[in-house]
Amino acid sequence: MKRQLYIIRHGKSSWENEGLDDIDRPLAPRGIRSAKLMAGRLMDAGLVPGLIYTSPASRALNTALIMQGVWCLDPGLLEIHDELYMAYLEEITSIVEEAPDEADSLAIFGHNPSFTMYANTFLKAPLDNLPTAGVVALTLKSDSWKGIGRDQVIASYVDYPKR
Repeated sequence: MKRQLYIIRHGKSSWENEGLDDIDRPLAPRGIRSAKLMAGRLMDAGLVPGLIYTSPASRALNTALIMQGVWCLDPGLLEIHDELYMAYLEEITSIVEEAPDEADSLAIFGHNPSFTMYANTFLKAPLDNLPTAGVVALTLKSDSWKGIGRDQVIASYVDYPKR
């Protein structure tokens, strides 16, 4: 069975109000534009996830909501996972492995540096940095989300707004 995993970093955040807690920082106007742009590019490439997991941080959640809207996905397909905020690799892996096997595609929305590190566990040519609103889309050959890794990757797609 083929699975699609989308590793998506949140759009550019606003630093307009420096007094906000990190988790509450919103998207900057550029972040909103980039989220719409990248969702459109993915849709044009025929890459639209069936399930979305996102960090609760405002910038990640709003990136996910914007893309979900562009993709016209049912709101019930988006889940907030607190562990994706400031996640370590093991936490990201655990969250992905908990996805239901019936779901053949999953998008996760979160933060650097962990999202770059997680993407690099799958990519033959590692990224120095997954830019804001950047996407790593992986096609995997696996019957389950458990135990996926570089050996199951049959195709990869990397894109970001300034590319």
